[in-house]
Amino acid sequence: MSAATAFHRLAGKSEQSWVLDASAATAICLSEAGFDLLPGAPGALHAPFLLRSEVLSAIQGLQWRREISRKLAELAVERLLSSSLQLTGPRELYEEARRLAGALGWAKTYDAEYVALARLTNLPLLTLDQRLARRVQDLVEVQMP
Repeated sequence: MSAATAFHRLAGKSEQSWVLDASAATAICLSEAGFDLLPGAPGALHAPFLLRSEVLSAIQGLQWRREISRKLAELAVERLLSSSLQLTGPRELYEEARRLAGALGWAKTYDAEYVALARLTNLPLLTLDQRLARRVQDLVEVQMP
């Protein structure tokens, strides 16, 4: 399923804001429409600072494995860097991420940062990661396109 198809059903939620995880952001960056896939005013998409590093790494991995062209990788990175994502990293985010990772039995805090931000902002978590969605659906609202 293409990113455009996956995100199409969110089109009716023009006033919606989300916490965007790396799986969703990577798909958006690789799509022809880029961040225009998601409705809403600039600033409707929130993420922890680590999102850019995770998405950049995912794009580089796809190019390295020859799953995408260099041209598409460069375009996806440009979409990421020019997006109007609201990146944040307050102290409370890291404290909550560490607490959540411990409570969920996770050795690392990467996914916990997205969950913590969703909790702290009271926004739904937008992800394509089904495993993450299942693990945290009782902690935050999860939306999967």
